[in-house]
Amino acid sequence: MQSISGIIYLILAACLLPYVFTFIAKKASGFTAKDNQNPREFLANATGLARRANAVQQNSFESLPLFIGAVLMAEYMVIPQTFIMTLGIAYIVLRIIYGICYLVNWATLRSIVWTLSMLCSVCLLLLIIRIV
Repeated sequence: MQSISGIIYLILAACLLPYVFTFIAKKASGFTAKDNQNPREFLANATGLARRANAVQQNSFESLPLFIGAVLMAEYMVIPQTFIMTLGIAYIVLRIIYGICYLVNWATLRSIVWTLSMLCSVCLLLLIIRIV
């Protein structure tokens, strides 16, 4: 029971992370209740930090299916818990670093960190393939 709770926390953290960047995008753009009529259009027209924060939240949502699928499949296929947790925590930490790199506009480092974060999910899937 304890092992599955770690998996649930990983998935919860990954799912909530995009909303942190959504909050930053809205705060940086001067988003108001009036803008809530069409928030996607408002954020699509944002500039600077707000635009980059919006891009981070969009990319964070895009990477979620691969991560969640890999973690759940790894748990189902009884990959050792230490591998799942290590790669899952690495994914979360790398996604936070990725977001910071995006916000401060460090494009090259951002791309490297993005690749490393995606490799966490890919490695879990490769471990699964190996045992099948």
